[in-house]
Amino acid sequence: MLDAKLRPLIDPPLNRAGALLAGLGVTANALTFTGLALGLGGAAAIAWGHVGWGLALIIANRLLDGLDGAVARARGPSDLGGYFDIVADFAFYVSVPLGFGILSAENTLPAAVLIASFVLTGVSFLAFAVIAAKRGAETSAHGRKSFFYSTGLAEGTETIAVFIAMCLWPAWFAPIAYAYAALCVLTVFQRSAIAVSAFTD
Repeated sequence: MLDAKLRPLIDPPLNRAGALLAGLGVTANALTFTGLALGLGGAAAIAWGHVGWGLALIIANRLLDGLDGAVARARGPSDLGGYFDIVADFAFYVSVPLGFGILSAENTLPAAVLIASFVLTGVSFLAFAVIAAKRGAETSAHGRKSFFYSTGLAEGTETIAVFIAMCLWPAWFAPIAYAYAALCVLTVFQRSAIAVSAFTD
């Protein structure tokens, strides 16, 4: 919901940094895998009770996620890079609630519900992208991508805001997780409604 609105603000500095890194020989895939390692490290830190470190590593992950796209735009995007990027994103997204689920037994059920909602949104997102690509659809609202990027109520910006809130107020993990899981399910219905409109011949 907010990703497209933030693009005009964050893309110019990211693109400048990406061009610099590309000039130094840094590859987008290297940033993707480094960012994934940091994100998984953040989830592990949360699981071990170091929520502050987890928050720092989550923010570092998102910074590198933005930079890998900027480097890809500077060097020329690739299908393989797009594949690695989306796999790394979803691996990171499910790892954070898993970390909170391990942190406390009280978090286990809400963490499982949130992860299940992420799976649903991920399936709807990727299924929409596959069919949109088959039909030759294109979008630029979320910047230049290797695949069709459909919009929704729950996107990357909202997810990171939720993760930050969980780290700042870990005692409130359960209500935050349930509320965001509900928003993810609404996103699936929203995207399905768009699919009915877009894909009905």
